Amino acid sequence: MTPTQLLDAIVPLVTDLTADLPEDERFRRLLTGLRSVMPCDAAALLRLEGDQLRPMAVDGLSTDTLGRRFRVADHPRLRALLEAPGPVRFAADCGLPDPYDGLVEGVAGHLPVHDCLGCALHLADGSGRPWGLLTLDALQPQRFSKVDLKVLSTLASLAAATVAAGERIGQLTTCMERYRLAAQPASSRLIGQSAAHRALLKEITLVGGSDLCVLIQGETGVGKELVAQALHAASPRADQPMVSINCAALPDTLVESELFGHVKGAFTGATADRAGKFELAHGGTLFLDEVGELSRQVQAKLLRVLQSGQLQRLGSDRERHVDVRVIAASNRNLAQEVKAGRMRADFYHRLSVYPLQVPPLRERGRDVLQLCGHFLEQNRARLGLGGLRLEASAQAALLAHHWPGNVRELEHLVGRSVLRALGRAHAASGAVPRILSLSAADLELPATVPAGMPAAREEVGVAHLESTTPLREAVDAYQRQLIGQALQRHGHRWAPAARELGLDRGNLARLARRLGVDSGTPATHGRRGQHQPTSG
Repeated sequence: MTPTQLLDAIVPLVTDLTADLPEDERFRRLLTGLRSVMPCDAAALLRLEGDQLRPMAVDGLSTDTLGRRFRVADHPRLRALLEAPGPVRFAADCGLPDPYDGLVEGVAGHLPVHDCLGCALHLADGSGRPWGLLTLDALQPQRFSKVDLKVLSTLASLAAATVAAGERIGQLTTCMERYRLAAQPASSRLIGQSAAHRALLKEITLVGGSDLCVLIQGETGVGKELVAQALHAASPRADQPMVSINCAALPDTLVESELFGHVKGAFTGATADRAGKFELAHGGTLFLDEVGELSRQVQAKLLRVLQSGQLQRLGSDRERHVDVRVIAASNRNLAQEVKAGRMRADFYHRLSVYPLQVPPLRERGRDVLQLCGHFLEQNRARLGLGGLRLEASAQAALLAHHWPGNVRELEHLVGRSVLRALGRAHAASGAVPRILSLSAADLELPATVPAGMPAAREEVGVAHLESTTPLREAVDAYQRQLIGQALQRHGHRWAPAARELGLDRGNLARLARRLGVDSGTPATHGRRGQHQPTSG
């Protein structure tokens, strides 16, 4: 690459430093610019969070990669990059396992001999701790043999500046709520990039910093408790306790004691004074899960605490004051419960100062693949496997399923499917391959569009498909229509269409080519004025 070509690639990235861009778009542009300077088959930007690396942007890797968390101790190549003072190029015959084995698009199973390099990103914050990593993989051995590592160092410095600029803008626009969310353990993170999921995250950021009562509603298994944890983490009470209670699991005879506490002798078996959940949560947050299961009598007693913060332990006349933020959740439609007389209207309105609806998984599009990647990585680490990947048939089946049990159903499905795939591998060869692939057969999901769900087919715009339409045809038709509609809404510009669909632009272009999507008459866009789909 000539100095002029290098400058042409770097100048737009420098311009982006001052642009008010969404984080994912900023990182996507960074990878696109990087690949224009150093052509490769896959690139990734990963952020170090505790002892794990979280993919922030990928190009040339499967969508489920974004949902995975790479534990540094389990991946020697990533650990070597974090510890190195500069860029590292791994020899083609390097014996260290590759973290992206099974995740590179277009490669089925174990990665062949290939070229790999990367470097750590350091921000000028004085911590000395790397922010994360840039990694590049090329399927052609020796692709990077003539790469000047000084150029990669320069690009790494620019990447670090891009990250720093994004964080400064984020601090100005969202204060600290967003970064309290980012500080949560990986197990409690909310994963996804769909429009519905982003809208939920914005709502969490908006109300998280307040003391308002929040009522979280959504179907079973959507992750209401994770949303409650995120709200607590985004609040000024984040360093105080969050106490949870499952209202559905308590008989009426114990609810008052659990919530308000009791004094010695209040009832048979009360051998000592005991603080209730409200007192334990003093200064922090009380999460009332399945609040719709409480009786009207208990609702009346809770209402007083919600209004004044005053309570009495069971068997005591002494008034106690608590400072607690209440977050409640229910999979019932509580407004309908009020109309049916099963919930007090005043109690409902006190709880639902800020109602928050968690979208079902079927409305989150390709988030299912990211979530699946997260659960696959958990199972890989738990079972000590080399790698787990989704075959194309499995991805299509996941995208076509209606998910009545939502994220919880997906989590359990992945666990079962991994065991099935292990059993299949043992039966076939008596050994477990380095990369274990999950097929649609391992998932055991319905092989056709369910006949009893006309509303679901109309939602995705494929109502004309019959219930006997083969799964792959139904999924392809669905994806083809979604891509075409997104392109039309954005004047046939690929970058904004990709953002709406929660995809990397290069991945969208490749998918569109496979599906034969007609790009129409695209409007000129982008800094180079190109409109044809490219891989980056």
